[in-house]
Amino acid sequence: MEKSILRDFSKYVSLNILGMIGVSFYILADTFFIAKALGANGIAALNFAIPVFSLVHGIGLMIGIGGATRFSILKSQNKKEEAEWIFSGALKLGSLIGLMLIVLGLFGSRALSSVLGADAVILPLTRTFMTTILTFAPFFILNNTVLTFVRNDNNPKLAMTAMVTGSFANVIMDYIFLFPFKMGMFGAAFATSLAPIISLGILSLHFAGKKSRPAFLKHKMTRPAVMDILNLGSSTFIMEVSSAVVMTTFNLLILGLEGNKGIAAYGIVANIAFVAIAIFNGLGQGVQPLVSKYYGLKKCSMVKRVKKYALLTAILIAILIYAGTFTYSATLISLFNNENDSAIAQLADNGMKIYFLGFFFVGINIVTAMFLSATEKARAAFMISILRGLAIIVPMAIVLSNIWGMTGIWSAFVLTELIVAGFSIYLAAVTEKGTIAYGKRD
Repeated sequence: MEKSILRDFSKYVSLNILGMIGVSFYILADTFFIAKALGANGIAALNFAIPVFSLVHGIGLMIGIGGATRFSILKSQNKKEEAEWIFSGALKLGSLIGLMLIVLGLFGSRALSSVLGADAVILPLTRTFMTTILTFAPFFILNNTVLTFVRNDNNPKLAMTAMVTGSFANVIMDYIFLFPFKMGMFGAAFATSLAPIISLGILSLHFAGKKSRPAFLKHKMTRPAVMDILNLGSSTFIMEVSSAVVMTTFNLLILGLEGNKGIAAYGIVANIAFVAIAIFNGLGQGVQPLVSKYYGLKKCSMVKRVKKYALLTAILIAILIYAGTFTYSATLISLFNNENDSAIAQLADNGMKIYFLGFFFVGINIVTAMFLSATEKARAAFMISILRGLAIIVPMAIVLSNIWGMTGIWSAFVLTELIVAGFSIYLAAVTEKGTIAYGKRD
């Protein structure tokens, strides 16, 4: 049994991490090509717009993770009809929210860009990127939703293929739109927006052989199903949206300390960190189907084994990430510092070596929150996400930036993740008793 669990763990986690690394190229490709085509102002504009991208991404993950968690539990209990109802509700909810975001993009992007901190020089670029992303919001949301359901429906390989294909298509289109076609910031945003459409096309293969009508057509969206999805996916949403709040807070603080060059330096650090976060999210989302399945079957010992493997993997990943970024920080920064600005390079180098220490604790927090959510401990998972994203890091950044300047801002991320890791370990130990009680049949 141990070998079987380890085999399934390796399969789901490796495929999902690969897929999430591919997805992270959405932002990295934009950053790299925008740096080459538009310079420091382009990077700063992208950094102001990323919070909106995080919001859209977070909504898709909330609906996907929340719905797929219930879907997996119901499916493991042979309640296929109820599981299909959840899938239907998730698709319709994602479509409805996506349409609302289109309206926001068309009529509110200018005001939103100003609120997020873009000045007169940066605002036109920020607004262009933001409007384009919000106009394609339904595709981003549905892609994240369908990806998660396909993964939970025993097809992690297709989910990985869709993620990677969409991301590589984005890289190719980024180059074509920005350089041969010279489409500027719109070209970068348009390339990013076409990627989820390509991914959805590949994911549709999962349903091609099914004879029955798609769940989207068969079932109505019910309030209980929607509330269940939002409840189970709330911690994932908070985790994603809080990153947008943190980025906005950091942007405003850094703008006051170092101006647009500081924003550009933070943009470089944040975008490289985006890849690291994607890897840990891949780990968390990779174990979710297994945890929910074993939890639904009341196999408590198997749930605990998966959790142990996940935490050990998180520690190993953190070591590799920090060693790589510490050793090659100058090379990584030079990829995005197209103007070879020494001030930006120095700020980014100092920031990366401090900021990335936080990843020794990020994995623990993400895995624990996902584990709690996958075992119906939504409130506990929500608490971890709130502490990570809002309750601690925002006031910490404000206080430490006033004391230590930029060093204080970088350190706020590290100290926050450390504090939350201690709380996560305690919370997981307390709530594990409920999981053991639930799994008496094991």
